[in-house]
Amino acid sequence: MSQASKAGWLKTLHTWHWISSAICLIGMLLFALTGITLNHASWIEVNPKIVSKKAQLSPAQLAVLKPAADEKDHHAPVPPETRAALAQAFGTSIRADSAEWSADEIYLPMPRPGGDSWVRVDRESGAAEFEDTDRGWVAYFNDLHKGRNAGLAWSLFLDVFAVACLLFSITGLLILKFHAAQRAMTWPLVGLGFVLPALLALILIH
Repeated sequence: MSQASKAGWLKTLHTWHWISSAICLIGMLLFALTGITLNHASWIEVNPKIVSKKAQLSPAQLAVLKPAADEKDHHAPVPPETRAALAQAFGTSIRADSAEWSADEIYLPMPRPGGDSWVRVDRESGAAEFEDTDRGWVAYFNDLHKGRNAGLAWSLFLDVFAVACLLFSITGLLILKFHAAQRAMTWPLVGLGFVLPALLALILIH
């Protein structure tokens, strides 16, 4: 490869390397930090904040939820008018997610990063319960790290972030290749980065 061609490739690699690093910088810092908090979860004291509430649906609201004679257990969203009544009673938004319907009750789980909540409605009496659990900011960011209950938008972001990390790593490897001749420790260090975790996995993880 001629010097001019080599310089052109190196310039292109540097360009893609810094662009990908800029895209994934904040995400990598977040994932590195939450990697530590996940690895040492027992060090972090968690005191979940739990809020419980009860309410009573009116006869008119309850009539919408009365089970049919031949109704079987199924999953379906809570009717909009019922969600509105529950939201007003509990002072919080009620999702349009699919709920679990049985002959006796409706149960709507509403998990989220760092916590969860649920609503249960008795289809005979109209008695409704709501509970919300907040596990704090550390749990919130840990769940984002795992993509747990974070929704489609966050899932798409993780895909973009993963691609940016791959591009950052691959261009970094190719840049190392260009400079390896002048830096004798390049490949030994790259090899160590592979061999060390491989040995730990093979020898110490059972």
